[in-house]
Amino acid sequence: MPHLNYSEAELFADHAYVRPHEQAGHVMHGGFDMQGLYHSPRTLHRWPAVLEWQKALQARGWPLIDATTRLLSRGNFPSFEQQKLLLGWGLGQTLWNSLTVTGVVEARGLALSQIVAPDFQQLIEEDISDTTVGHLGKGLLKAHGFDEGGVPGSGKGGHDTMWFAARDLVFGKDAYPMPEVPPSLARPQTGRLLPQIAPQFEPLIIMMMNVLMIEIRAEAFFSFCTRVLREPTLFADRREAAEQAALMVERIRTDEAIHVAYLQTAVSELRSFTFKTLDGGRVAGKDLLDPLWQGFVHWHSVTTVEHTRAQTRAAIEQAVSGLPDAAQKWAQFVACDELPA
Repeated sequence: MPHLNYSEAELFADHAYVRPHEQAGHVMHGGFDMQGLYHSPRTLHRWPAVLEWQKALQARGWPLIDATTRLLSRGNFPSFEQQKLLLGWGLGQTLWNSLTVTGVVEARGLALSQIVAPDFQQLIEEDISDTTVGHLGKGLLKAHGFDEGGVPGSGKGGHDTMWFAARDLVFGKDAYPMPEVPPSLARPQTGRLLPQIAPQFEPLIIMMMNVLMIEIRAEAFFSFCTRVLREPTLFADRREAAEQAALMVERIRTDEAIHVAYLQTAVSELRSFTFKTLDGGRVAGKDLLDPLWQGFVHWHSVTTVEHTRAQTRAAIEQAVSGLPDAAQKWAQFVACDELPA
């Protein structure tokens, strides 16, 4: 019989590490086994649990929603070729800013560990005890938060520290002034989006959709970063450090995969359930959630990307304007643009 019901202690269990995770003066979560393989924190049972919940959902005839970068209709800006130009011209601030902002935003993710999940069984007709949704308040959200911001008081950093370590390896901690960090990466919300159901359930459903799309956007950024860091013509005087930074990004990528998987599974499960409405009726989860999900996909893949792109483009144009042969360099930069992805 598949194991479908877990305690928080089980979902928090670690692999047997024989070597701690340290880099660039930072002590971080996770660790290495006897073969030198990196293992993400709290995944000894968390990964098998999510995989079993996925199998159970599909056995009931419900597919997993797409949670890949195929949902993204825009590539990274600046593009890989544009980033090469900027670094070659001595303009590393755009990449330094991106790494720094990502670390700061990851630190905010610790707030997930403080969320008290409502009892979704009150909303859902079917039994959810052996599902991802049934375990959101039994360790999944808390583990996610600790992955992002580290366990308070542990002395070990989470993804926030890992991003700063990658940045420090190739640029140094104080290479540029601290950039302005957006107050939130989530889609702004005005008013209720799911007025048919009791209000205590809406915030967590919306949060999961927002965070899932943020994680999908992060996957595209992982690919971009590792490609830049491993480009042999870049960071010529710090090639070994750049490779270590790329490995750090790969470890973050490994850690984040469980976040995509459990959120993808939870949203997919919610589609499969029957919701109880405020008027005493019933509504299929997919009918309620599919239009909402499509709205989040569009906002995260198009709307916010275009807004951020315009801001970044203006800042880069200003930086390039101070270089010799600025007009020629800017024309070269523009020619390397990539739209759509």
